[in-house]
Amino acid sequence: MRLPDMGAWRKLAERYFAPAWKVDHPVEVECGEGVHLVDRQGNRYVDFTSGYGPTLTGHCHPRVVKAIRHQAGRLIHTATTVYNEPVVRAAEAVLAVASIGGDPMIHFMNSGAEAVEAAMKLSRLATGRPAFIAFRGAFHGRTLGALSLTTSKGLYRDCCEPLVPGVYFAPYPYPFRSPFGQDPEACAQGCLAEVELLFEHIVPPRQVAAMFVEPVLGEGGYVPPPISFLQGLRRLCDAHDILLVADEVQSGFGRSGRWFAIEHAGVEPDIMVIAKALASGMPLSALIARREIAQKWSPGAHGTTYGGNPIACAAALATLDIIREEGLVENAVEQGAFLLSELRALQQEYPMMGDVRGRGLMIGIEFVQDEQKTPWPEAVQQVVAECRARGVLLAACGPRSQVVRLLPPLILTREQAEYFLEIFADAVASVTR
Repeated sequence: MRLPDMGAWRKLAERYFAPAWKVDHPVEVECGEGVHLVDRQGNRYVDFTSGYGPTLTGHCHPRVVKAIRHQAGRLIHTATTVYNEPVVRAAEAVLAVASIGGDPMIHFMNSGAEAVEAAMKLSRLATGRPAFIAFRGAFHGRTLGALSLTTSKGLYRDCCEPLVPGVYFAPYPYPFRSPFGQDPEACAQGCLAEVELLFEHIVPPRQVAAMFVEPVLGEGGYVPPPISFLQGLRRLCDAHDILLVADEVQSGFGRSGRWFAIEHAGVEPDIMVIAKALASGMPLSALIARREIAQKWSPGAHGTTYGGNPIACAAALATLDIIREEGLVENAVEQGAFLLSELRALQQEYPMMGDVRGRGLMIGIEFVQDEQKTPWPEAVQQVVAECRARGVLLAACGPRSQVVRLLPPLILTREQAEYFLEIFADAVASVTR
């Protein structure tokens, strides 16, 4: 089929795709290279979305492309009917960097939501308990089980009840909008106290199988919690024999400036779910659990046809090598600190940038209308559109889409970061005129 005119792909998509298939930018992309996407007219865009996180090594990194091409010529798919080298080597490589002790084990799947669902099943099986605790503002996926833990937007849960029963919510420490005040430690302790109130009034801890937490709140607003909050959750879980599940789907593999964001708190989860950046855009996710927990699963008790696909696993091996050998975790620290510093300086000029926060190259900029911190999603929409017109692609997050989120590939250079800052400053200025 020939699509000669600009806009043809978009017109066909709008005709064929269900409206749930939401596209952020009216840009028809033909190819990607490094931090750039290139449209049909040859315009280059600096991509600060990374496809919502997966293209952490950049678009079409030559080593990832080479690994995919090589594996595609040897073996495309087997499921779990036989062993194959890429899936075994990928398991070994991932477990070598996993932030879990106790000689962990892994189970490969396809998406973050699928891995979360598996963690829910395994937690109930391992503990014999029915209930879960999750945190307000969290995003764990949109399949029915994962959605039961998700509260980042009411839209996702609209008309989906009844969801999985036995899920209870506590507040996530969000200092900029906390009822406990803006002091991070007061906020953290207030939220931990709310968990204990759940135990006292609503669900006895002996009924709770697991707590699910994002070590950095993602879709809910890009909020890094005080490290004492995650440490407090670990203590509560230990005190009541509850499993701590870290959802590192978006924050993992160096995004936060550590291999996994929970490492900032110096604690280990019992189960960790990973996806997105694991295979540089190929569909691959995993559940990692301490051995004594993972061994509760009988053979065949959980499975998936495409999980651990040889091509995706080959891409994962290349991805992990690139992260280590090209120093991408260290680069996330360096470029993230630079961006945060410059954005906070810009914030002094534009108070509409109510809060600038983040860890590594996982940064949120929350826009407000006034001193009462009224969310300003319209300003975010305008800034995103102005940046796109100038050659930078951004995405929004937060319950009212009032936060600009920055998640560029970790190959971002200082020159590219400075280019982004120039474009972003111009966009913010244009919105305030």
